[in-house]
Amino acid sequence: MGLTSHKVLALSALFSVLMVAGTVWVWPRLARRSWRAVLGRLVTIVGTQLAVMCTLGLVANNYFAFYSSWADLLGTNDDGPVTIQNQLLGRTKGVERISSENVRDTGALGRDPAQVGRLEKVRLPGAATGLSTEGYVYLPPQYFQAAFQDKRFPAAIAITGFPGDAKNLITKLNYPAVQLKLTVENKTKPTVLVLMRPSPAMPRDTECEDVPGGPQSDRYFSEDVPSALRSSYRIAQGPGSLGVIGNSTGGYCALKLAMRHPDVFSAAVSLSGYYRAAEDPTTGDLFGGDAQRREQADLSWRLAHLPAPGTALLVGGSREGDGDYFTETERFRAAAKGTATTVSAITLDTGGHNFNTWSRMLPASLGWLGGHLADPS
Repeated sequence: MGLTSHKVLALSALFSVLMVAGTVWVWPRLARRSWRAVLGRLVTIVGTQLAVMCTLGLVANNYFAFYSSWADLLGTNDDGPVTIQNQLLGRTKGVERISSENVRDTGALGRDPAQVGRLEKVRLPGAATGLSTEGYVYLPPQYFQAAFQDKRFPAAIAITGFPGDAKNLITKLNYPAVQLKLTVENKTKPTVLVLMRPSPAMPRDTECEDVPGGPQSDRYFSEDVPSALRSSYRIAQGPGSLGVIGNSTGGYCALKLAMRHPDVFSAAVSLSGYYRAAEDPTTGDLFGGDAQRREQADLSWRLAHLPAPGTALLVGGSREGDGDYFTETERFRAAAKGTATTVSAITLDTGGHNFNTWSRMLPASLGWLGGHLADPS
């Protein structure tokens, strides 16, 4: 029986009820002061709590689609290659460097930046919006090599889900090591990675919107961040110089930023992203009660009712195991057919809304994104 099977949930719930009933029945027999009675009380308490916690965990997993199968939960999914299906149809302030860190999982390459690159913890200020947030910048090995000393590099902004920390992109998805491996294998071009969380106005979830009377998050990502990066690093300008990639909320942000600002972002990748702005207690009123703003934050609606931008998008996710992701993605791709917006797709058979699923798609996604960025110039 599958992890999300109703039979598994029913059996777990039944077992929990039996454990509670058994504890109530046996408890008077354990009301003694012998070591065996004490041990028995501990075993029944721990067993009952574990049974109830497992049931609650299954309920939460079925609702939020964190894991779609036992293999997904245990991390034993097929790690083979995935296939990308192309659609045939104000004043600039520099980045504040906080610290440098080693790139993980680089094996025998060592720690020389000219071999493995360098990871820097930074604060990214917003000269135009007044917003700022901490993140990480990964500089590829070529950035430190003599042959590239006068070169400017393309960059990709990577955005995690809400309320995730930018460090999840290192500890959970390991963007720097994946990018390094692809570069060493000549599967992508040297690219600067900028690892960020999706909201520069925490703890509010801004959904990368310019909120009326509130945080101007869209402007922060599309104007402030590129300006801060270019003033502090050798980042290229012009077509193909910037891309954006993200998971969950970050995936929605990536698509929206590229669709709204194709002059800034030449391509975007969404891993298990959605297509309409979330509205809940963490977001508050993002649109100031303006129905038109709300519609424009629906990416499928934009494609159907507004001029489609000339940008390239990649959407990645699973056919089963992630709620209504596949249905909404097919709707989005259908809306893009025959327009100037090209949408390619990675579709896994199964996979929940979690880091294991996104890790499986990340190498192909970064390779695709690199193919839509300009070479160092």
